[in-house]
Order: sequence, then C-alpha cells, then structure tokens
Amino acid sequence: MESGSVTFTVDDLFGLCELVSEAWLSAADADWSVNAGTVDWSCLHTADHAVDCVYAPAFFLASRRTDRYPQIGLDLTLGDRATPELLVESLGIASHLLAGVVRDAPPDTEAVIFSPPRLLTAGPRDFVPRAALELALHAHDVCLGLGVPFEMDPESARRLVEHTLPWLMWTVIWDPPTLTGDPWGDLLRASGRLNDS
Repeated sequence: MESGSVTFTVDDLFGLCELVSEAWLSAADADWSVNAGTVDWSCLHTADHAVDCVYAPAFFLASRRTDRYPQIGLDLTLGDRATPELLVESLGIASHLLAGVVRDAPPDTEAVIFSPPRLLTAGPRDFVPRAALELALHAHDVCLGLGVPFEMDPESARRLVEHTLPWLMWTVIWDPPTLTGDPWGDLLRASGRLNDS
C-alpha cells in the first residue's frame, strides 16, 4: 500500500490521545448513554470501540500476517465496566502498546492493515495513522454527543491527511476529499461527518 510522503508519527498519536483524554475527562459527569453524534451507538460504546481501534493495529502488525487479520479472539473492550476514567486509562495502554510494536518492527515488515472490503498490507509506519484516524473520528462522534468541543491540532491533522491520502480510506470507503487548507474539516468531510451544503 502506498502512503503519502509525510509521516504521522508516534508522537502525533500520543498528542492525539492526550487531546481525546482531556475532552473525555472534561465530560466525565455527562450522560454517556446518549448517541455519539449521528451514529446509533452510545457515547460510552463508541468510546470503547475507539480505544479498541488503537489496540487492533498493534495486534495486526505484531502478527506479521499478510493473508488475513490475526484470529486470536482478543476482546480488549471494557463493555459494561466502561467509564470515562477507565477508557482514558485503556487508551494510554493501547497507544503505548502500539508505539512499542511499531518501534520494534523492522522497516521492511508487512502485515494486513485493512480487510475487508479489500485486503491491504502495509509497513510499520502506517499502523499509527491507521489507529489515529479511527480514534480521531470516533472521538469527534463521542464529543459531539456529549456537547464537548473537540478538534485536532491543524498541523497534526495535516500530517494525518497527507500520510493517509493515497490509501483505501479515500478510494474504497469514503469519497475522495477536496482539500481546502482545513485538514480537520477535510477529514470530517471525507468521512461524511461534515456537510458544508
């Protein structure tokens, strides 16, 4: 899989996790049973899924599988035990786990990064933005449901857009974005979360 020339780094992921954690903890006393933005899941369930989306790429890359996702049956979601505080703790664990797996992998390592609708493999540098993309968008959904402001730092969002621009996210799942100079808005538009009309 071809990636952009700009790299969304482990440090960028840690910054995003800090931003998400601060937003979620600021709304710890809110009603997390409400829907997350326009999705059918509650804020609590969506946040739990968002954290799992950071764990998953670590397992994908650690498996070194190039034919399918690893099928080891791990469920690292908190389920009924989820609270904002536990979700933030789990997010910290997930981000450090992913960072360690990425840093440990030789640069020529390949593993499945997306499947389905098409099976795609990638190298270690792509697994951090893979996780960050889903975390950022689901965090947006959660914060929208809770009425809490959330927006990625423009430079970090720009690196995420430029790193992932050639990928499947633009060509298979979403419509290609029109880049406007507002990288966070471009991500939201491309994922169907922002409509300017």
